[in-house]
Amino acid sequence: MSIFALGIELDGEGTHPAAWRRAAHVPSESLSGRVLGRRVAAAENAGFTFATFDDSIVAPTGDVSARVDAVNRASFVAATTSTIGLVPVVGTTYAEPFHTASQLATLDYASRGRGGWIPVRVDDAAAARAWGRPLVESAVDLDREQADTITVVRQLWDSWEDDAVVRDVATGRFLDRDKLHYVDFEGESFSVKGPAIVPRPPQGQLVVFGTEDDRDQVDVVLESNESTHRGDGLTFLELDVTLDASGVTASERTELLNSQGSAPTSGRREYVGDAAGLVNLLTDIATRYDGVRLFPTVVDEDLPALARYVIPPLLKSGVAHRPVPGSTLRANLGLTRPANRYERV
Repeated sequence: MSIFALGIELDGEGTHPAAWRRAAHVPSESLSGRVLGRRVAAAENAGFTFATFDDSIVAPTGDVSARVDAVNRASFVAATTSTIGLVPVVGTTYAEPFHTASQLATLDYASRGRGGWIPVRVDDAAAARAWGRPLVESAVDLDREQADTITVVRQLWDSWEDDAVVRDVATGRFLDRDKLHYVDFEGESFSVKGPAIVPRPPQGQLVVFGTEDDRDQVDVVLESNESTHRGDGLTFLELDVTLDASGVTASERTELLNSQGSAPTSGRREYVGDAAGLVNLLTDIATRYDGVRLFPTVVDEDLPALARYVIPPLLKSGVAHRPVPGSTLRANLGLTRPANRYERV
């Protein structure tokens, strides 16, 4: 299946620290479920393949210095959406892999197979203090915990075979114990034993997104800067986006926002301009990449512009396609449902 997936980051008010000043709601509503639900619904109606939700146990910088847990946000909108993939960020450095696997499997059930995951290394002393854990700061240790966590989470998702749940009322037999498998992992930072407490997710394995360093363990590589050397598998380009909106040019919007507080450098490629130019850029990117993840500067201004002026031409030209109703995120990305590693052939 040839795909060009469209993703959008919906954490906070946008990538710019002053984005809240241009939000379409009062500041007290920033963390409300109503605002979150409205934005995810708008992204789904526009035709986005998936939405991502950034996260950290440490409060974000800027004027809005709070956020709701990303898995909880994704789970909250799971029941009110039907096609869009829901992909939260979860740190791997201090969180317990067993809990991570359970939370994400539950998200996949709540969304009927539309869950994904972005595991991230957490290089922050404040996060270590918040977790009550010793600081992990060397690149080697961060990489090891990332790799170990992804390994364990994937094993836990497979620890129940698909037909392990029997539910035989007549005999009072709920499970086939022979189809539960015990993960037995011993690493330098943690050990995990036993099966998961949640049955195997609807997708078998949720879609795992990561960096080039994680390519061997993930389904989708997220690339911040274009490169000419790509490995096997899906690769999506990340792109900061500021569009002409509400009668104000993108450049004027950027200047106004910067006058209210400078934005940190993201390291991602940036597009500042009109919708037609972004359509042309994404059409070109589609010849080299399997998808994009867009980071709107101001969600409440850039998302409506994307939905009205950018996504429709991409859908009409066949560059992108709407997610198929009733399909899983894996299916909408052209990924097959993996076999269970423990299942007897």
